[in-house]
Amino acid sequence: MAESTAQQVMDIRAALSHALGAAANALAGAQAAHEAAAERRERVVAAAIARRKKVAETLDARLHEIDDQHRRDLSAFAGAAAGAADRAAPGAAGDPWDDWQPTPLDKAAELRVGRLLLPHPEEVPALVPFLDRGHIVVRGDRRNGDEVVAGLLLRALGTAAPGALTITGYDPEHLGGGLARFATLAPAGVLKFVGPGGLAVLLNELVDEVRRINETVLAGEYTSLRELAAATHRRPEPWRVAVLLMGSGELGRPEQTQLQRLLRTGAAAGVHLIIQGLPVEAGPGIEFISAADGDRAHISSAGALPVRLDGGPPQAVVAATCRRIAEAVAAGPAPVALDSLLPQQLWKESSATGLTAPLGDSPQGVPVTVTLSDYPPHALIAGPSGTGKTNLIYAWMGALAARYSPGELAFYLLDFKEGVSFARFAPGRRDPSWLPHVRLVGVNVNTDREFGLALLRFLGEELRRRADAAKRSEVTNLAELRAEDPDGSWPRIVAVVDEFQVLLAGRDAVATEAVDLLEDLARRGRSQGIHLILASQDVSGIEALWGRPALVAQFSLRIALPRARRILAETNTAAESLPRYHAVVNADSGATEANKIVRVPAAGDRDRWNALQHRLWRSRPEGQGPPRLFDGDVRPRLIDSPDFRRLAPAEGSPAPVMLLGETIDVQARSARTVLRRAPGRNLAVLGTRTEEACAVLATAGLSLAAQFPPDGARFSLLCLDQDARPYAADLEAELPEPKGLFSAENADWLLEDAAAEATASWPADRPHFILIYAADALPGGKPAADQLRTILRQGPERRIHVLGWWRGAGLLRDALGGPASRTDPIGAWVALDVHGSELSPYYPGAGAPAWYPRPWRALHFDRSVHRGTEVIIPYGHQ
Repeated sequence: MAESTAQQVMDIRAALSHALGAAANALAGAQAAHEAAAERRERVVAAAIARRKKVAETLDARLHEIDDQHRRDLSAFAGAAAGAADRAAPGAAGDPWDDWQPTPLDKAAELRVGRLLLPHPEEVPALVPFLDRGHIVVRGDRRNGDEVVAGLLLRALGTAAPGALTITGYDPEHLGGGLARFATLAPAGVLKFVGPGGLAVLLNELVDEVRRINETVLAGEYTSLRELAAATHRRPEPWRVAVLLMGSGELGRPEQTQLQRLLRTGAAAGVHLIIQGLPVEAGPGIEFISAADGDRAHISSAGALPVRLDGGPPQAVVAATCRRIAEAVAAGPAPVALDSLLPQQLWKESSATGLTAPLGDSPQGVPVTVTLSDYPPHALIAGPSGTGKTNLIYAWMGALAARYSPGELAFYLLDFKEGVSFARFAPGRRDPSWLPHVRLVGVNVNTDREFGLALLRFLGEELRRRADAAKRSEVTNLAELRAEDPDGSWPRIVAVVDEFQVLLAGRDAVATEAVDLLEDLARRGRSQGIHLILASQDVSGIEALWGRPALVAQFSLRIALPRARRILAETNTAAESLPRYHAVVNADSGATEANKIVRVPAAGDRDRWNALQHRLWRSRPEGQGPPRLFDGDVRPRLIDSPDFRRLAPAEGSPAPVMLLGETIDVQARSARTVLRRAPGRNLAVLGTRTEEACAVLATAGLSLAAQFPPDGARFSLLCLDQDARPYAADLEAELPEPKGLFSAENADWLLEDAAAEATASWPADRPHFILIYAADALPGGKPAADQLRTILRQGPERRIHVLGWWRGAGLLRDALGGPASRTDPIGAWVALDVHGSELSPYYPGAGAPAWYPRPWRALHFDRSVHRGTEVIIPYGHQ
């Protein structure tokens, strides 16, 4: 049992040993496997780490690549946005305030309010659409909002031409204080303030403007002013901006209705709103600006992007800009070209029934035509100095002259102001051309009212001639007369008298006759194609005109230039706010409802006018001569006188004609006196002006000499004034033989010989003309005086005529024998610086001629032919 037990123990030990060995072997295998697994794990981990590192490196490289692309894309976006902003808001629309100045643009631009905040150094302006696009609502605090509004207004003003944008401000809480910095624009009419309680009226007015523009300007042809401007290249209406600074409060239903209408339809008609402090719902064309400090501002067109506002413009910039705009508006817009009035083809119209031509265009760009016919027959033009009255007359004449040929239209032009406004229509030293339609030009006639009277007399004679022709043809007006007599010359006549009030000034015979003639022409001239255009700087003080309502009523066509007074109806104030180069044309005697606003082209520019005049001049009818030019400042010359050029020796013994000077008349006519063999056929020149007296004697002597062959007449000159000696010598040198120049030393021989001739029983074989210079200084006492009286009384019947100069009317009376003597021996006289009252002894009937002396003018009277005196201009020395 012990053995078995021992054996069992040994077996157990052997099994245990075997088990331990197996366990050790297993442990060793497990350890080896573990080590192998650990080695494999390390390899896997290393591989994983290597792969992860490679992925990380690849990812990092990709991220860097993506970041670079992002930066490039952002930079490209910012650059493109900045470039697009520059194009959308050029110049004054988008320039920063530190480099800002007005730059009017051809079309509306978007306006800068700040800059977009992007993670990029490139600055991108924040822009809002406004003019021609829509409206702007400003939210946020009032201080920032006011600066935004000021910036928007200044940029809008700076991008528009002066006067092309008007502002109306409504600020009931601050009473206009929010727009005070723009107050300089108010006097020019660019800015208007509406007081508290005026909102309803303002909104109604804006709605009416939108309606008017839609009906009369767009007229269904265009959908907006923006479209019209793009198609026609002109904008007939200004932008109207209403700034509503409400503060707080709700609108009533009527105001809310009108506001919504404007928000829907205003932009198309150029009516825009800037609203602050009033709740407005989002809608098409409405831009919202949330004004705030720093980076907290937003604009609705930029979405969620933050905006940093620019802040308000510097006050100095605002003041300078507003002042410049106000001055430009006061000066008026630049005029359109004269060519805009001209037809495509010259002289294609007939004036049988009237004269119609455009005077310019309306604010909407539509031509404004003016007609002279049976109604309206005549025109009044008024405008203060510098408002373009002469330019308007030029434009009207140019438009008419281009449409109607010289056979259809004739101009008679008279300018009473000091100047030569109408001289360009006649040939001059620099330009030989003339306007073919012009028959008469009178300039510098402010001291020669007689020339205006002569023109009215001429027109009166023409009226009678036409009326007689119409009566013979049994017709009543010019159109019918032209139909009955198509081969006759019946152009319509347009007489233009500038500063016509000078003609009617004073209470004398000239003014009285002028008014009578004007009234007759105005009343009857219409039917015979004679039209009057009277122009003046101010017609309010013309008593002679306004005292005759029947005369004024004939001038139903009224044209008022800026600030013209009393030319339109009393309640018609349209001219008070006109800009420069504009006028009110009214064909219904000034009634307000007949007003037409016209923008007049610049016709006063000499180069522009000359181009038209030369074109018409080259097309003038064959044989069409230059007009008669009367210049009150120019002394006429005897050699230029048509009457003098026609003088020539005649067969037989006709009575010689003595020329004395140029008459102040429509025709270039010379004053004359016929020296027949009859008592009194002598001439007395009266006055102290030596040069003028000698000029009259020289004219008389040379004109007489031109009518005789050599040796056909005898001329004797007696000079008793030392100052007149050179003039007498010059004349003596030009006279034919036989002749002689005598002085005080041998005067007695001349007088004795001439007195003997005068008392002879037979007439002389040839005329003897005795020219005496300073006859009142005759030496020799009573014998010489008696001899002179003998020659004066008896000489003319024996062909001896005295042409004497006395240095005073009283001195002539002394030479004739004293106050009780008869003045019959002096049948003709020329008075220089002698007052009319001194001439009564030599003037028939009671009273004396109305004569107030003026330089280089004289009064002529010939008792054998004249019922009254005539004013003449002595011919200058050759």
